[in-house]
Amino acid sequence: MPLQTLTVLLIAALITAGISGIFGMAGGMIFMGVLATYLGVAEAMVVHGAVQGVSNSYRGWLIRDNIRWDIIGRIALGVIPALALLAFAAYVPSKGVLFLALGLLPGLLWLPYDKFSFDAQKPAHAILCGFVITGLNLVAGVAGPAFDMFFVRTDMPRHEIVATKAITMFGSHMMKIVYFGIPILIASDLSGLPPLWFFLAVIPLIMIGTFAGTRILKRMSDVGFRKYTKWLVSVVGLIYLWRGAGLLGWI
Repeated sequence: MPLQTLTVLLIAALITAGISGIFGMAGGMIFMGVLATYLGVAEAMVVHGAVQGVSNSYRGWLIRDNIRWDIIGRIALGVIPALALLAFAAYVPSKGVLFLALGLLPGLLWLPYDKFSFDAQKPAHAILCGFVITGLNLVAGVAGPAFDMFFVRTDMPRHEIVATKAITMFGSHMMKIVYFGIPILIASDLSGLPPLWFFLAVIPLIMIGTFAGTRILKRMSDVGFRKYTKWLVSVVGLIYLWRGAGLLGWI
């Protein structure tokens, strides 16, 4: 893999870790798009899972006192059936489908509140959240906007939202590594993955970006946090829709 490509990916990891530190999920969407541009789908999923896993775990650790473990436990109950269904199907999307799915996800944030008022603090909604975010994470690579559908409308303060989502997504990313990584290992073809030094170099960059992002988060209001999250992921989604339509030959 060319050094220039690896440099671009490292810079993208740093910047998107900072974005995720502020908004909790937009950085993952952006980084997935960058990876899918330079790598194959399965390889992009593995790298994204590894990088975002570090980012989410570190972000959760920085604000660990705000983690809602009761919600995480209920979400885990919904993860198991989604993982079983997708493992049985063994589905790997094309790049066009991947970008299209990434582009459509932000539309979930614009659903009418009176008809789609999910609340992760309710047990049944938390279980449904686990099922939905696991399925999307293994099909589209990210599930941030769907995650927000269950969190952004709660009365939880922003620190609890970001911390709880971070730990939940860490587990989801670990599953993604296993789901897409096992076939790569079975095929004994690691040529499409970055070298080991890339993963070692990306860890301090993620920590720096995440630390900076969480400092900015502390200066934001809850109202500003929700408003900026919705608009940021929507703009990113429009770009991905255009990209996916192009790859599928629709435009």
